[in-house]
Amino acid sequence: MGDIQMNRMKTYIAILLAVAVAVCAAGCSETVKAADLMENISRGSVEGKAADSAFTAVIAEFSLSLFKESIKDRQNSLISPLSVMLALAMTANGADGETLAQMETLLGGDIPLAELNEYLYSYANNLPSKDKSRLSIANSIWFRDDGDSLQVEADFLQKNADYFGAAAYSSAFDNQTVEDINEWVKTNTDGMIEKILEKIDELDMLFLINAVLFDAEWQSVYKKENIRKGDFTDINGAVRNVDFMHSAEYGYLDDGLATGFVKPYANGAYSFAALLPNEDVSIQDYIHSLTGAGFIDTLKNRQQDMLVYASMPKFEYEYSISMIDALKTLGVHDAFDMDMANFRSMATTTVGNGNLYISEVLHKTYISVDELGTKAGAVTMVAIPGDSSGGPSDYKIVNLDRPFVYAIIDNATNLPVFIGTLMTV
Repeated sequence: MGDIQMNRMKTYIAILLAVAVAVCAAGCSETVKAADLMENISRGSVEGKAADSAFTAVIAEFSLSLFKESIKDRQNSLISPLSVMLALAMTANGADGETLAQMETLLGGDIPLAELNEYLYSYANNLPSKDKSRLSIANSIWFRDDGDSLQVEADFLQKNADYFGAAAYSSAFDNQTVEDINEWVKTNTDGMIEKILEKIDELDMLFLINAVLFDAEWQSVYKKENIRKGDFTDINGAVRNVDFMHSAEYGYLDDGLATGFVKPYANGAYSFAALLPNEDVSIQDYIHSLTGAGFIDTLKNRQQDMLVYASMPKFEYEYSISMIDALKTLGVHDAFDMDMANFRSMATTTVGNGNLYISEVLHKTYISVDELGTKAGAVTMVAIPGDSSGGPSDYKIVNLDRPFVYAIIDNATNLPVFIGTLMTV
């Protein structure tokens, strides 16, 4: 960047995607001191559009493409494609021109944003949330309030209220705002993520924040006798002796390059799916081979009647990544360029050159997998019978004792709500 641009006053949007899977024990709510911009805006009636093959194909391709671009080499990774999709769709509702065109292509392919809004409204609102398998989504938008320098477009607020149920706040963007935003994040992730901001830059104008919470028990939790020590060979070849959970599952997966299984959570709305690359396929090559269509086909073609003796390690980790490089690779460029970005349908400002652009897309996740279930988006497995004598002669064995790919899927569409890879324990 040249000296002229370096010295130029900048105005930008920072998009923070706070993603966690956690228990939302008593219903999520937030207490903030900022002015509520939605106070005089009523959420309008939206028909929505039910998920169909066109929507599923687009979301699957977005999910797997984003996953491949956002993993860190030789590290445990985890993203929520759902969270990123919802946050960027909210942002796109304030975009125009080529900025909008690039975001539309990434998010919806041939589906225009107006139609994608309808799809996402129905999809997000129809994702089940029940006792022992809970899913919660929260969205908020934060605007700087410093006189007349920033004018928020009412249509932008209305669309994000109608389709995404977003809260919107106007605040001084001072230390109190930092506290308010972090409190919103902490509340809506039940404390799994305590903060997303350390400070607010004097040039920050807007923040868009999404939180997804997931907490589910297995249909069959692991008993004490189903947990035994075993060796996990990590991505660097180190062998670690850790607790493995053993179970018998139905739902064998085989895509030619990997084998795996599907394990349901309580109430049957969500499942955990694991795919272990074949011995002669590296985890990196396997991830590179994944496509949205292939992922969906593998899940649809699961051998539901095939018994799988499965074992997997307990694990827990956090993950944080800036999504900017991934999104640029996937075709969104103008939104991050202070000169080319066009967010005039979101807000107008008199600061600097009067142009809004995206400065950051931060994604954070947390996962814990144990014998009871999954918190923060991940897996836990069910028990293997101690005595297999007299059992069926036709069965498969899948032992997740080396790096593998896993996902938490919505059973109605097979789309991944979370997808990650375990490289080490």
